Amino acid sequence: MLTRVVRLVWVAGFLVGTTTHVVDLVDGGRDVYAGFPIGVRAYWVSLTVLDPVAAVLTALRRRSGVVLGVAIMVSDVAVNATVLATTTGLGSWGLILQAAFGAVVAATAPRLWRAAADARGAASSPRGR
Repeated sequence: MLTRVVRLVWVAGFLVGTTTHVVDLVDGGRDVYAGFPIGVRAYWVSLTVLDPVAAVLTALRRRSGVVLGVAIMVSDVAVNATVLATTTGLGSWGLILQAAFGAVVAATAPRLWRAAADARGAASSPRGR
């Protein structure tokens, strides 16, 4: 039961990220994230694809979802913290919420990793079919 809740939290979190970036793109168009370095802009736009992929892979109980989810959160918190420290125009509240979600992802990744292995083992065993 706890693993299911954790999985739902991950999926919801990555879908919130997806929504945020889609809204940004719709509102900002070609000039989305204007004023920020080009690499940062490209990274943030890429999250429009990576976040929902992480959500789907996590929902499907794939280990690749765990790896992608952790990679997204580590890199996103690092990028946004660097941007906050070196430029203007990025609020700290979003980073605080993001870091909190990143901490949840880091703390619960081993549970989802094990659950994905268990699900894979059950599916491949004669009893699991």
